[in-house]
Amino acid sequence: MPFVERSLVPQSPFHPHAVRKRAFKAVVGVALMLGSLGAAFFRTQIVRNSEFELEADDNRFRVIPIPAPRGTVTDRNGKVIAETVAGYTLSVEPGPPDSVRARLRRVAGVVRLDSAAMEEVVERSRQIRTEPVPVLSNLSFEQVSRLEERGQRPPGVLMEARPIRRYPAGAAVAHLVGWVAEISDRELDDPQWVGFRSGQHIGKSGVERSYERSLAGKPGSRYVEVNSRGQLVRPFAQQMSQAPTPGGDVKLTIDLDLQRYAHQVFPQGKRGAIVAMVPSTGEILAMYSAPTFDPNLLVGGITRSVWSQLNTDPGRPLINRAANGTYPPASTWKLVTAMLGLERRVIAPEKAMPIACSGGMSYAGRYSRCDRREGHGPQNMIQAIANSCNVYFYQLGIALTLQTLAEEGTRLGFGRRTGVDLPGEASGTFPTGRPWYVKRFGWRAPPSEVMNVAIGQGPNSQTPLRMAAFFSAIAGNGTARAPHLRMGAQPPVETDLRVQPSTLATVRLGLDRVVEQGTARAVALGRWKLSGKTGTAQNSADPKKPHAWFTGYAGPRGRDPEIVVAVLVEFGEHGGSGAGPTAAAIANYYLNKKHGFPTPRLVAAETARVGALLDTSPQPAIRDTAPGPRPE
Repeated sequence: MPFVERSLVPQSPFHPHAVRKRAFKAVVGVALMLGSLGAAFFRTQIVRNSEFELEADDNRFRVIPIPAPRGTVTDRNGKVIAETVAGYTLSVEPGPPDSVRARLRRVAGVVRLDSAAMEEVVERSRQIRTEPVPVLSNLSFEQVSRLEERGQRPPGVLMEARPIRRYPAGAAVAHLVGWVAEISDRELDDPQWVGFRSGQHIGKSGVERSYERSLAGKPGSRYVEVNSRGQLVRPFAQQMSQAPTPGGDVKLTIDLDLQRYAHQVFPQGKRGAIVAMVPSTGEILAMYSAPTFDPNLLVGGITRSVWSQLNTDPGRPLINRAANGTYPPASTWKLVTAMLGLERRVIAPEKAMPIACSGGMSYAGRYSRCDRREGHGPQNMIQAIANSCNVYFYQLGIALTLQTLAEEGTRLGFGRRTGVDLPGEASGTFPTGRPWYVKRFGWRAPPSEVMNVAIGQGPNSQTPLRMAAFFSAIAGNGTARAPHLRMGAQPPVETDLRVQPSTLATVRLGLDRVVEQGTARAVALGRWKLSGKTGTAQNSADPKKPHAWFTGYAGPRGRDPEIVVAVLVEFGEHGGSGAGPTAAAIANYYLNKKHGFPTPRLVAAETARVGALLDTSPQPAIRDTAPGPRPE
């Protein structure tokens, strides 16, 4: 038998020594595992306790913002234009779509919620998931009473007291003050709105938008406990809430009574705008655009049907025609041509032009008519302004040259914004010189183009606000500060006519004659002195129905003017009859009120002229800048 070393012979796995060896290894392994687990538990429970506790609380707690009451907007006399009132908001807790629908059906009859609105809420609940979804932001007293008294508010439907924006004057102030609504996702991505969060309401247009930072205040917060699905379990103690900081008040230069009166007297069924200002100061007394809408309908949110109606309305009620609509200024612009002629000594006030007006004139192969077919005969400057004689200004424009008119018109601001403290102001259109035509239209301006520019036609479109600012300088000392709405602001001088006092006096005399014996003689005021200029502007949408202008100023006889008024009526046809009566009524109301005379009664705020109007005229091109002849 061969020799075999015993150490090389495998032992039995059940040998006591092998069992002890395996047991020792198992004990060591278990000890290491328990040690690792113990160390991990120690690290979790002791070392990182505060970190994980905070993370758990973040998952368990939700911070619900408390809206801050917005500041009050008042007019120059302290009357309320926009205020915050106590209101109730109806919300629904997020959850599965079927659950949300079931909750909404329980209250649909009480709050008059249709199926389309219900689906909007369901869709928003899918997106938000962790916070109550607003259903209605301004419940009526009747709705609140029915929900509370009859117990028709099921679990999962919340009704909370919240500050609600209210505009007492309604449609009269819509374009001026704007409205507030929930911040959009696109706005949240904009660096301008850093610090704002989803669900917060902000100003969407008008003064509400311009002075958002002043009016908004700082939202507060309250804490609630939610379960693992994000559903509300219970609120925490009131002591854990942080109260909101109310927004600051804003006082405007607006005269609310005059603003409401503008809404009351604007021609029924017409579109257009009114701007009233204090001469030279830039203070806006009234700014009205027609057609209008009730901003209270848009507060806190708006149904798709109402929003679609406003956007598809042929009257385009959401456009602020006073600051965003541009139109050829027509004969109201002739004052620029007149002042340039006097300053450059091209004309003398008492002398007539070489060619007497016989109803039109020819120049550079083009025949252009005057507004009066039989003509005005020989006209000096005062008479030409009073009668709005195109032939006189054709000759004056030719003598000045197109380049001079373009350069001086540009200097006076007819191609830029006025700088008013409202969002989205239009800049208007005006040629800067002959190269501008090539760049803009691809052709060189013919010699006869100067005739268009001299009478405020051709590629010249301005906002009613710009024309009011220009006449504000004429009515004042030759300069005017930038138009503004906030009381106490001191913006820089925006319009500087740079003319001699004698030139200003001559132009004013011509404007006096317009009302005394010229194209606006039918709108003269008995108690007050009204001066101004009519205009009949070409309209590419319907050449037979031009737009009507009247821009002027008024005040006590023998004293300085106290109000400037610019009125534009689309399809108004003639400035003297289409826009003049409205301008005269505005000036008369303001001066009567200011000096203590009786004024017409103001009707209560109403929404009868919200949205579509009865006017069936074709919609005009708001930016009507096509060059070409215009028979006035």
